[in-house]
Amino acid sequence: MAYTPDEDHRRPDGADDRAVRAAGMVSEALETVERARGHLYSFHQLTGSAHATADQAVRLLREAGHDDLARRLAADLVGRDVLEGRWTFQIVEEYDDGYYATFRELERQVRERLMGGRRHVYEAELKQRSQEAGEA
Repeated sequence: MAYTPDEDHRRPDGADDRAVRAAGMVSEALETVERARGHLYSFHQLTGSAHATADQAVRLLREAGHDDLARRLAADLVGRDVLEGRWTFQIVEEYDDGYYATFRELERQVRERLMGGRRHVYEAELKQRSQEAGEA
């Protein structure tokens, strides 16, 4: 039995194929941005972990009598900005508050205007076509 989209995933009256596809593509692009954001948070956390480990290494270098290396690591690496004037938390915040927030808002506006706020209309229709083809 083929899938029939429920009301939340059904094409609104007056929406043509191009509008459904366009809304689907904007949502797909947002999904990719969500993945990129996850990688950015991984970057943030991994960099923080590396920073903490380097800080521990400074202590061990001092204890081992390698003050010159400890001073160099402490002065040039531990606490260093990742980008000029910014640590990773600042990069994450700037991304979240700027590009990410704008992308989410625009995706919502596209869905509201073209799909009446409904999500995954294109995918629901794809599922329906796929299952109908399987019954043939």
